[in-house]
Amino acid sequence: MIKRNRLFGNQTRVTFSLPKDAPTGTVSVVGCFNGWEPGRHELVPRRDGSRTVTVRLAPGEYRFRYLATGGIWLDDDQADQVDQQGGRLLLR
Repeated sequence: MIKRNRLFGNQTRVTFSLPKDAPTGTVSVVGCFNGWEPGRHELVPRRDGSRTVTVRLAPGEYRFRYLATGGIWLDDDQADQVDQQGGRLLLR
């Protein structure tokens, strides 16, 4: 799941979230906004069992995917578009 909150100015706070039944182990959101670097935006466990991470992004188009332990790639159907290259976010 993806939540978007507009901040003052042109920034948007984007929260990436996976449910508790998502793969076990470490999961990171990787994308063009962090150089596709695993571990840079690692999802943190919450009390309800879900895992989330929040990033601030300027207006633009962003590609991303989730990378779980063991090299498992996941896509988020809450993205603006999903194709063979992963999810796409369009922020205005």
